[in-house]
Amino acid sequence: MAIREEVFGYFIPSVTLIGIGAAKEIPGKLRALGGSKPLIVTDKGITAAGIAKQITDLLDKAEMEYIVFDETIPNPTDKNVHDGVEVYKKEKCDSLITLGGGSAHDCGKGVGLVIANGGAIHDFEGVDKSSKPMPPYVAVNTTAGTASEMTRFCIITDTSRKVKMAIVDWRVTPGVALDDPMLMMGMPPALTAATGMDALTHAVEAYVSTAATPLTDSAAEKAIELIARHLRPAVANGSDIDAREGMCYAQYLAGMAFNNASLGHVHAMAHQLGGFYDLPHGECNAILLPHVSAFNLIGKIERFVKIAELLGEVTSGLSPRSAAELAIDAIKKLSADIGIPSGLVELGKRYGKEVRAEDIPTMRANAQKDACGLTNPRLPKDMDVEAIYTAAL
Repeated sequence: MAIREEVFGYFIPSVTLIGIGAAKEIPGKLRALGGSKPLIVTDKGITAAGIAKQITDLLDKAEMEYIVFDETIPNPTDKNVHDGVEVYKKEKCDSLITLGGGSAHDCGKGVGLVIANGGAIHDFEGVDKSSKPMPPYVAVNTTAGTASEMTRFCIITDTSRKVKMAIVDWRVTPGVALDDPMLMMGMPPALTAATGMDALTHAVEAYVSTAATPLTDSAAEKAIELIARHLRPAVANGSDIDAREGMCYAQYLAGMAFNNASLGHVHAMAHQLGGFYDLPHGECNAILLPHVSAFNLIGKIERFVKIAELLGEVTSGLSPRSAAELAIDAIKKLSADIGIPSGLVELGKRYGKEVRAEDIPTMRANAQKDACGLTNPRLPKDMDVEAIYTAAL
């Protein structure tokens, strides 16, 4: 009997802290990793909201030096990373704290890669291109969606190509991941909705991935269940601490799932919308998710039946196909309830961008090269990707 050799890895931070008051642990944990003067990578919104000051107050109390770099932009770019590297070097920092959502974490990971390995961020596009470990690194999350505070993924826009580079490298996994729901209390409803749907996309894509394992399945299933229970209340009332904490666990579990089972064509296609139009990642995922799921349905019918059940749908007495289709209906209902735009054209108008059908062939070509599509459960042809983009308009 032939034995099939197939080894699955499992990547996760060495330490994770989740819960009210977890932020107080930042100085001690950074010192334990060997850091004494961190570059805090964040954005202007976090600074304006007073969240950065909450963290710097903790560092001041611990008599720890730091430098704040709050120039991160949504969909961080190669220039963003370069600028952060220059500040890190100039100020003689020895460690990193990333503070925010996916953009801040991605930018900080990019800075750490270049600091440790030299070269430019473009050198690390692809899988495991680094050769040296990151500086001491604590990732502090302020949104409940991207799970970037615990993953080995780093997404950076190449401004010359207008393409999001997918960097997947086990060395960018933070040493300490921290989720304190108190830091998320002021997150507005629209951002809560977008990041929550990002988390759902992570869980669904990991669950139907060709690289799924029992380890990732358990995390994905619980994530979907928690999102179904907590996302609507978190959007409805941002001060609902139970909903906020529930989403902390949900998005982290979704991160555990996709960090190890990878993703699929929702992300492969959403990356192009972010790179081409600078549209927000979570909402792009939310709009594409039901369309890609409908395409993938025949490849993983039994899995979509389970997704429907986890999202609260009653499947008893239905054929597997009919039960599986309820998963897509449930995703659409959740998106509508929390105010996600119905299509990409509407999303573009919300942000002053024009999403054009004539750009689809270019985005399709780039999506077909995106590493996230490698584990999609159904292999799409070029015409399939173009049809999905068109349907999502």
